[in-house]
Amino acid sequence: MFPQSEKGRTTKSPPVLSVAFPVYTVIIERLERIADGNIDMSKQSRVLVLCNPEKPEARAAMESVIACISREALVVASGAVTENKEWLGRNPDRIIVLGGDGSILAVARELQDRQVPIIGVNFGKLGFLAEFSFEELQNNAGRILTDSALVSRRMMLTTEVARNGQGYGDSLAVNDCVVHAGPPFRMIELSIAVNGEYLTSVSGDGLVLATPTGSTAQNMSAGGPILAPGARAIVVSPISPHSLTHRPLVVAADAVIEVLARRVNEGTTAVIDGQISFPLGPGDRLTVRQAAYDFQLVRNPGQAQWHTLTQKLKWGQ
Repeated sequence: MFPQSEKGRTTKSPPVLSVAFPVYTVIIERLERIADGNIDMSKQSRVLVLCNPEKPEARAAMESVIACISREALVVASGAVTENKEWLGRNPDRIIVLGGDGSILAVARELQDRQVPIIGVNFGKLGFLAEFSFEELQNNAGRILTDSALVSRRMMLTTEVARNGQGYGDSLAVNDCVVHAGPPFRMIELSIAVNGEYLTSVSGDGLVLATPTGSTAQNMSAGGPILAPGARAIVVSPISPHSLTHRPLVVAADAVIEVLARRVNEGTTAVIDGQISFPLGPGDRLTVRQAAYDFQLVRNPGQAQWHTLTQKLKWGQ
């Protein structure tokens, strides 16, 4: 029912983009500038360009993006987000992701403890994380590739599922970890503890554990609060609780949250960022805590801080 991390992936996309005439032109220009001493290679940003291979418009834009970026930086590699992660060893200073928010989430999780700033170029729908259009990337290339003041550092979560005391699944979460009731869609019961102390038991359709970045995702749909992306906190939001008293809760970033599956369905699942799934059976325990490293996103200098909230979500309108 829920999307898997490998679902829809293709293994046939080349890890490095074939170079066409416009890119050759830029490379020749660049070599001439290096020869003239107009480019100090030691100070050039190393950039990796990745695209979502399932979005034809993103694939089609790669050549133009590389041509644009090559004037300002060294493109160390290009290819598909879903490739075999050879790009992890290229040591980039920036990663440009052409696609949507889902592509950015997948890249951030794959980076693990080697987080570098990600520049998202939107070829998806709303583009909460992918803040740039191709035109905005062109107009701001020099600054977004070098200006550290544009880098927004955001907390992530580590999630682990244990069965009979043994961990069997773990993942980073950029947005959230959501427990869905699943088929046959009966109400489930989850017990929640924070820092080893029992908090409550929730009966309903599930539970959302979200970062501030993910507070505008399923947490918002469940009636949870919207947090500033740079805040340090974890949101705990019941989904359709069978109670008038259970309300969303915000806990400190250093809290350790344990969720015990007391009564669940055959299809009850913990879903990470909408992309990775772990089935939950009776007695399974989900542990969520702050990750040791932050997700890094390059902000669009042409947008106000609350642009996404007010212009895309129409907040207050």
